[in-house]
Amino acid sequence: MRDSIKNLAPTGAKEQVRELLVRYGERTSDRRPLPDFLVIGTKRGGTTSLWRYLIQHPLVPRLFPAWNTKTSHYFEENYERGEAWYRSHFPTERQRAALERKHGGPVKAGEAAPLYMFHPLAAGRVAELMPRAKMIVLLRNPVERAFSHWKERRGEGVEPLSFADALAAEGERTAGEFSEAHDWYSYRARGRYLEHLEPWLQRFDSSQLLFVASETFYREPAQTYAQILHFIGLPPHELPSYDVFNDRPSKGMDDGVRAELTDYYKPFNAALEDRLGMRFTW
Repeated sequence: MRDSIKNLAPTGAKEQVRELLVRYGERTSDRRPLPDFLVIGTKRGGTTSLWRYLIQHPLVPRLFPAWNTKTSHYFEENYERGEAWYRSHFPTERQRAALERKHGGPVKAGEAAPLYMFHPLAAGRVAELMPRAKMIVLLRNPVERAFSHWKERRGEGVEPLSFADALAAEGERTAGEFSEAHDWYSYRARGRYLEHLEPWLQRFDSSQLLFVASETFYREPAQTYAQILHFIGLPPHELPSYDVFNDRPSKGMDDGVRAELTDYYKPFNAALEDRLGMRFTW
């Protein structure tokens, strides 16, 4: 494997190395256990920050190969690639054992994919392949989440409309079967949390699901991080700092739009609280 990488031509070398590593991962997939946990949502709810915290734990390996990513997108975009491809992203049994010997604890591998919670087929796919996995769900005030989602799309150059116009166009844009448009433009829909969580609640035991308010995570990152480590089954680990990553503050929302969204989400939030037995400060 190392000789193959050394012999690569300079042109396109990074892409060739990446492809070689992907193929190597697939060939060794039978020695790569499935992940122990998933961070399934929500988008713009702190999943990037949480993932950055998790991979600073010595017993949480990065995805393989170690490029800068937090997810394989397997259970939504890449499901047709198959289980061997998915397993290729996680450490081998030998690598797990080496980490456990070095750090004296259990290795817990995972990924953070905020689209999993929203994708209509993801819960069933996860339950079929990994029925004992644990899921972490960050839930942010849906009004703030929607605006932050829109700001992200504007920054990426894929959203030409104002926030109010984008909300008005959402139904037409996301009509039909689930597609890329649902990931891009589902500002309002993704905040109807219970609608998207029911498939997970129906397929997994309550002990496998941890729900965390994003506002609590932002306000008390160290305590929330400790809670999540305990839930996953990892020993405590303190970080030198708890920086916020990929932040897009929601300041600047039109007051009228904010009021409309706040009123819109009230019954959905109430139903969510009743179903989860939690109270949110939204």
